[in-house]
Amino acid sequence: MSISMYQISVPIFTRMLTNLIAILEKAAVHCEEKKIDAAVLVNYRLYPDMFAFARQVQIAADAAKNGTAYLAGAEPPKFDNTEQTFAELIERIRKTIEFISAFKPEQIDGSEDRDVVISRGETTVTYKGQAYLLNRVLPNFFFHITTAYDILRHNGVPLGKKDYLGNH
Repeated sequence: MSISMYQISVPIFTRMLTNLIAILEKAAVHCEEKKIDAAVLVNYRLYPDMFAFARQVQIAADAAKNGTAYLAGAEPPKFDNTEQTFAELIERIRKTIEFISAFKPEQIDGSEDRDVVISRGETTVTYKGQAYLLNRVLPNFFFHITTAYDILRHNGVPLGKKDYLGNH
């Protein structure tokens, strides 16, 4: 039995982003209970040259949003990177889930050999759909979700592997 491009994208993005919402909610409760200014965690970075927590969440959401849109041959919406609270980050994730959930399997299935052209400034890179998803989007998505998780765990938020993987 083969697995489709849709099956290895939208459901995985949705599951992990839903888990990330639960992690952020747990972090917000932790901050309230421990009397920690939530802005400290939202702006925390593991090392000076790494992105802060909020940016990790934004990039993870963008990886899902942009990856899904490009695989479907659609233009992704642009979200401003202005979130400064757990609640704002959760709302961004919810908007992302709503956006990617609107795509149907037939819009993404068959994109394995479709050219995906990404332009950033003066640089343009072309991928085949499957290589783009497996070698670029998914690793980037998981990297930033894991880093967000690690920042919170490092700062004492009581998280475990079950929080990361969810109950699915």
